[in-house]
Order: sequence, then C-alpha cells, then structure tokens
Amino acid sequence: MNRPLRVAVIGAGPAGIYAADHLIKASETVTVDIFDKLPTPYGLIRYGVAPDHPRIKEIVNALYRVLDNPRIRFIGNVSYGVDVKPEEFSRFYDATVISTGAEKDRALDIPGIDLQGSFGGADFASWFNGHPDVPRDWPLEAKEVAVIGAGNVAIDVARILAKTADELLVTEIPDNVYQALKRSPVTDVHLFSRRGPGQVKFTPQELRELDHSPNVEVIVHPEGIEFDEASLEAMRKTRHVKMCVDILQNWAVRDPRDRPRRLHLYFLQAPVEVLGSDGKVVGLRTETQELTGDGWVRGTGEFTDWPVQAVYRAVGYLSTALPDLPFDTRTGTVPHVAGRVMDLDGEHVPGTYVAGWIKRGPVGLIGHTKGCSGETITSLLEDQSEGRLPVAPEGDPDAVITYLEQRGLPITTWAGWQILDAHEIALGEPHGRKRIKVVDRNEMTAISRS
Repeated sequence: MNRPLRVAVIGAGPAGIYAADHLIKASETVTVDIFDKLPTPYGLIRYGVAPDHPRIKEIVNALYRVLDNPRIRFIGNVSYGVDVKPEEFSRFYDATVISTGAEKDRALDIPGIDLQGSFGGADFASWFNGHPDVPRDWPLEAKEVAVIGAGNVAIDVARILAKTADELLVTEIPDNVYQALKRSPVTDVHLFSRRGPGQVKFTPQELRELDHSPNVEVIVHPEGIEFDEASLEAMRKTRHVKMCVDILQNWAVRDPRDRPRRLHLYFLQAPVEVLGSDGKVVGLRTETQELTGDGWVRGTGEFTDWPVQAVYRAVGYLSTALPDLPFDTRTGTVPHVAGRVMDLDGEHVPGTYVAGWIKRGPVGLIGHTKGCSGETITSLLEDQSEGRLPVAPEGDPDAVITYLEQRGLPITTWAGWQILDAHEIALGEPHGRKRIKVVDRNEMTAISRS
C-alpha cells in the first residue's frame, strides 16, 4: 500500500476511542475515523454513567485529548449497517473496528416480568441520562420499588430512585428528568441480591455513595449477611470484596435514622415472580437462598412476597447483533480470536475487528477496556504487516465525507461537538450547574452543525 493506513472505528465510547489511540501511537501515518450513531461522542460515559458520578465522568478529559488529535476524526449521526452498509465502509477503509458496546438490558426470565411497571435498568439509565432515542417521560408512580441485581448498575438505579430530585439538580440531568423525579412518590426502594455479600459485584465507592444522601436511610437487612468458605476466600484475596463486606456489616448493626426515604439491601433473595393485578405490578416474590460453599447458592423453598408497585431489573447489559456480522446470541458477542472477527467457518473476516463489550461481553470496568482495545489493534497491525489487510479503493480521507454528504446525512463532527459542549455548559452556568444536557436529537444536531 503506497498511502497511510485508513481505519474506521464504529462506536465512540471508551473502547473505540482507546482503539484509535492505540492506532495513532503505533504509527505516525495511520488516520482514523470514529463513527457513532449518536450526534455526540463518549457512549456510555455520557449516557450510562449516573449523573451524580462526576468523578467517573472525568475520564472524558482523557478521551477528549485522544479525539482532539488531528489524525482522528469524529463523525456522528451515522448508524452502521443502516445509514452506511458494512461493504460500503470497505470502499473507504482498509480495516474496520467494531466497538458498539452494549446498551440493552439482559432478559430476566421469570413470570410477570413483562407486566406494566416492570422496567430494565439500562433503559432507566438511558432516560435519566437524557439519551435522545428513549421517551422523555418515565412513569414514576410507585411508592415502593424493587431493584434486582448486585452490580453497579443496580446500585445506580436504586440510588437515583431513592434520592430527591433537588439533590440531583446540581448535576447535568435534563429538566424533564428533574421534573419527573420531583413528582415521584417513592418512599422505599428494595434492592435484592441473589447471592451473599461476599459475591457482590459493585465497587466500594459505589456502595458508600448510597449513604451520602441526607434524605435516604440505607438499611441492610442482616438475615442475608452470611458467608461460606468461598465468600471468606474472596474476602481474603480481593480487597474490594472485603471493603464492601465491612461496609455492609457496619450498616447492618447501626441504629436507624429518621429520614424520609429508605433504601433496603437484601442478600440471598432470588426473584422468582413479578406479581400482578389487572396487568400491573403489585409485588415481587423471592425465594430465600442458601450458600453452597463454592460461591453459589440454592433455593430453600422459603418464599416472601414484597408489596412493590414497580420492578427494575439490572442483571446485566446485552449487545445487539449488527448487519452482516456473526453474532453469538447466548453471550451477546461477536465471535473473534484476539479481536479478529471470525465467520461461521472459523475464518477471519478480512479487515474486520471488534473491541470492547461487543467483543468480550459487558464485564469489567472502564480501565479493562484499554487492554482489550490494545489486543485488537495488535492483531490489526500484525495483519497489515503480513499483507492480510484488504486495500480500500477510495483511500482519500475526503471521499467518505463527500459520500455521506451526497447521501444527505446530517453528520456531526468533532468541531460540532465542541460547539454543543460549550452550549450545554452555558445552559448550566446561570444555575450553578456544570452543564444542562440537550436531549432532542434534532436540536443536538442543529447546534452541532451551526
């Protein structure tokens, strides 16, 4: 190839941005275009991380520095496989890295899960983060709410439901979210974990933040604070597990405080049925579990019905299949070897790679994504050096922009994001807030393209 390598990255979340960063650091000539179906970059950092987590959102500062590199272009408002087909990308790029992440809720197969008042935690997170492709309204009508899960998403959902709207007003939540939360009649949020405290998946920081609200009393019900040999081993080996257990044990024995809202934590309670009447949620039935010594649990046959009017499942994210790519529906991932996409015959699809959650599933923290992207880019560059990459017939960087404009696609750019970013910050300044998000896609696009 007598020109610089041209790579398209699909998905402008951390995995895609890290992949682009690895590429430009590995070669002084490669150029990268990062596409996203949204008009904005940053993926789940913008639309998945709870708004009262400004420290986690600070990772945007590092991602900003990557995207600000002149050899990287951000091209938003372009949906892979819809606006532009996979074979069309091969006209303009020698390789494509798919890093579309996971934004859907994993299913929970129990009776009643589809009743009115039963929701997915990922959908709720998209709503309270102002995602442009979800409804503006959310039915916050329940006084008692159940949250199912023992990870950071479950903690986020429970915390946002339990907090008062005025506590969140200092964050970047959109006005429609603030107004809906202000009307919420919630008094009690019940979080259920199937396993014991030694198997929780949330981090100590996330757990501590539950107790920061002056309006929410966190109550740990001691009946499920049990440990088996596997739990004790996890506490000995893993510092954050021991820290979480210590926090939970301290909360379980402290005297209750008089606060207007309560957030209850239950362990060794597995959901078995969402109870309904007239098509609406009226309760959750759980089965008490017992530890089996190896970190797992089994049912005891003892059931409890909890009178709740809404249920939120937060049992994991799930990626969605992409056009013309193999997909494992069980794991929600694209089959690969070291990031190289493999077809049904076990052969590498030339020039096609995956990174992030679409590659390895929705596991690990943001820091794990950098190593995952690095492995993928190592494979890509090995294929380039050994002549295994196809050569795009239209390698001029301007060619793809001309093509998109001829298609009439209202693309957004890195410069456009900077305009929108400044606009949102300006909206927040009179109110002492870091920013107020623009929610409507057309409005975001119009501001970016101005």
